[in-house]
Amino acid sequence: MQIAALEMRGITKRFPEGVVANDGVSLQVARGEIHALLGENGAGKTTLMNILYGLYRPDEGEILVGGRAVCPRSPSDAMHHGIGMVHQHFRLVPVMTVTENIVLGKEIGHGPFLDRKGAAQRIYDLSRQYRLDVDPEALVEDLPVGMRQRVEILKALYRRADILILDEPTAVLTPSESKDVFDIITALAQQGTAIIFITHKLKEVWQVAHRITVMRGGRVVGTTTPAETTEAQLATLMVGHETPQPVAATRHQISPAVILQVRHLQVLNDRGTVAVDDVSLAVRAGEILGIAGVQGNGQTELVEVLTGLRSARSGQISIGEVDVTHATPRRITMLGVAHIPEDRHRHGMVDRYSIADNLVLNVYHQRPFASSGIIRHPRAIAEHAIHAMQTFDIRAPSHATSAGSLSGGNQQKMVAARELGRPLRLLIATQPTRGLDVGAIAFLHQQLVTKRDAGCAVLLVSAELDEILALSDRIAVMYRGKFLATVEAQVASRESLGRLMAGLDSSLT
Repeated sequence: MQIAALEMRGITKRFPEGVVANDGVSLQVARGEIHALLGENGAGKTTLMNILYGLYRPDEGEILVGGRAVCPRSPSDAMHHGIGMVHQHFRLVPVMTVTENIVLGKEIGHGPFLDRKGAAQRIYDLSRQYRLDVDPEALVEDLPVGMRQRVEILKALYRRADILILDEPTAVLTPSESKDVFDIITALAQQGTAIIFITHKLKEVWQVAHRITVMRGGRVVGTTTPAETTEAQLATLMVGHETPQPVAATRHQISPAVILQVRHLQVLNDRGTVAVDDVSLAVRAGEILGIAGVQGNGQTELVEVLTGLRSARSGQISIGEVDVTHATPRRITMLGVAHIPEDRHRHGMVDRYSIADNLVLNVYHQRPFASSGIIRHPRAIAEHAIHAMQTFDIRAPSHATSAGSLSGGNQQKMVAARELGRPLRLLIATQPTRGLDVGAIAFLHQQLVTKRDAGCAVLLVSAELDEILALSDRIAVMYRGKFLATVEAQVASRESLGRLMAGLDSSLT
């Protein structure tokens, strides 16, 4: 009998406040196997992989690599055992070259000096071997997102990873870039690498996976193969009941009233170069304007200016009749604007605060949560939190639980609950469903459509083409700081938008 590349036996991990993230989890992955790991938010997938990668220590159970018991105590220790991990959010230094990023912390040299030539040659050889096609001397900041993903994979291979964990590897890629990643994953498996592939996109499972393990409530509830199951069966296994059908926004009469008006906006990024280049847009009451594009093409800077988090170099922004070009975030919020940010940790929550306090971050000074702006009403805050947790299915022991201890998906639901739980004129939602499971995605999509139907203007920024196509009334494609095209959603297709996102076309015709 062939020894498995990886075996995790009876892994249990408990956290304070009574949370059991993993409860006797067992997982086996063979050499050359692509093993998909599925589960709804808070199912325990990330905790299990963090244990394997040495970020957490299990309370019970054991890990075997190639039949030998190991206990990774840190990521470097995990790498020593041949375990590599490519995180959803890239961990690269933009101003450094591909070679410098890959060898960082693992330098080779002669005495105290870095052998750059030797390192670059090895990276080039690995790139050729696995068909990654990455220039070792290129600056990371000059690379498109798809190439940065390849650099992360190369970094793991450079450290001789025989077991590779990929956490949502296509989250910010175009369809063509995603296909390239699948080709790379398949090539890695063919050369013997064991791959654990975490995804929320069920369609991807049939493109690359050999086997599938589904987790729910911290336990493994099933292991199967793509040939033995269907997308609906997997979704049901993940959540324990039938999931709602995907939301497709029905077309309706849009108000002529313009809520958000942007004229000739120019914005600089953190390096002082132009990130948003002469952009104009208008979003009307009762309309969802979707902005499609690969992350890193100016969407982040555009949203930060619209929400008061960054200053515009030139141009004008109006909400209704009010000029908010240089307004503060609080001023913009008070005008009935909500913001679901793409980086929830930086702009959407305070880790050490409780769920209850995070749910009133933007209205904590108003009634019924405070009097005179300074006297807190804890009971009102708690009641508000309990209602929001029930409505948005935020899973935690109590409303007093710290936000930082929640799973990523539950953190995202908490942010969405806060922003959607009040009357709005304008909702700016950036990558709102990133990291959410199928049930939560359908629920949040319905919330966006409900807000639109109530007369709210919605600006939806997403790299997920299916999301943009399903929800938008109009779609604009952003590439290198400009809008290449703005069209009615009915005439757009996944293929035409994908070409625009990659900069391969300048029109949808």
